[in-house]
Formats: sequence, structure tokens, C-alpha cells
Amino acid sequence: MRANSDTCAICSPKHLELLDAAHIVSESDICGFARVANGLALCKIHHAAYDRNLLGISPDYRVKIDADLLNEIDGPMLRHGLPDMDGMELVLPKRKIDYPSRDALERRYGEFTVAVRTR
Repeated sequence: MRANSDTCAICSPKHLELLDAAHIVSESDICGFARVANGLALCKIHHAAYDRNLLGISPDYRVKIDADLLNEIDGPMLRHGLPDMDGMELVLPKRKIDYPSRDALERRYGEFTVAVRTR
């Protein structure tokens, strides 16, 4: 989380109590060990959406939101918290060495696209 200056890589709040350290590739996966390149600092809502494949992050560091959520009409939290983030660029760490691994993102983004197609 320090690599991202203790802020969500998507929406940038700076309240540590609202942030989680999220794995790109799950730690239960053989390639999912804990390291900076396999992690993202995400707020609670973006972490939950990421873990449930409602939100994906492409290897070119773009946020993609599941089409069902884009079409859903709900209160302001859903509208501003998820669909408005579709297509935005991830806020990257200051040091390039701390950037999320493009390989890990590609692998995880593949899981997101499969999940989206099978809904």
C-alpha cells in the first residue's frame, strides 16, 4: 500500500481505514505470492468488485467495469463508485519498480473477461 502512497489506485481516497492490499493473482494460486508487483492498494468497494470480477484491470492499466453494472440504475454510490470508473487509467506508483506486473494483470484480466462472458 505504501507503493501507492496509501491511496486507492482507482479512486484515490487517502483514508487508510478504507484501503485494502489486494492481490492481482490470488495467493491461493501458485503464481500469487505476496510481492509489490502482485498487489494493488484498493478501497473496500473496488477491492470487493475486483475480487468478484465485476471490475477488471487490463495489462495497460485501464479499469474495466462489467457491462451489467454499467447498465444498472442504482443510487449514487454505485454510479460514482463503479460505472464512472470504466475506462479510466489506474493511478500508478511513483516508482516504476513498484508498478503492478503486466503479466499478472493480463492473467487476471483474462479471468475477468471469462467471468463477464459467462454471466
